[in-house]
Amino acid sequence: MEAATNTGRNMTKIRVLPPLFAIVTMLLAPSAFAQGYNTNDGDQPGYIPSAAEEQLAPEFKRTVVLYRTNEAPGTIIISTSERFLYLVQGDGRALRYGIGVGREGFQWQGLQKISRKQEWPDWTPPPEMIERQPYLPRFMAGGPGNPMGARALYLGATVYRIHGTNQPQTIGTAVSSGCFRLVNADVTDLYDRVPVGTKVIIRQKPEI
Repeated sequence: MEAATNTGRNMTKIRVLPPLFAIVTMLLAPSAFAQGYNTNDGDQPGYIPSAAEEQLAPEFKRTVVLYRTNEAPGTIIISTSERFLYLVQGDGRALRYGIGVGREGFQWQGLQKISRKQEWPDWTPPPEMIERQPYLPRFMAGGPGNPMGARALYLGATVYRIHGTNQPQTIGTAVSSGCFRLVNADVTDLYDRVPVGTKVIIRQKPEI
């Protein structure tokens, strides 16, 4: 959006910055803003998906699968490359959940433990995220329109979490800032199955 003023022979253009406009719009109508302002890798604070949108593609639906591992039952194994989270059940099986993972440059691997659990967590985007997405709120209370979704499982002392989402269409994709997201029904199911202290293994590449 531009406005122009004529001062003699010189034409001066005044540019209204889109991020400032977006912040004002969000404060006035957060739900409408969230549905109308969408970027390829951005969050949508305030957006509440419909029941139809919460339905996953068949390959990402929660299911029991054959899974060979030496890890103890109850261990969580995240395969970033496959876009799946496995909860080891024992007897060569695991409960598999479709997930969204970190985009390029934000993927990581390691060994962690669930350090905390929270229902309908609040959301405080870190400064680095605000810099990338200046339209984001500085704080948002937990609820259906919160990008953290219905539940959060905190990974050790890191800033990363396994959490729900208000963007179910991102399951199976790599768009996050390093967290692992599930649809709300799945993260609630996982939340109820695992205690604080659960071992979590994050792998970027499949095992050969």
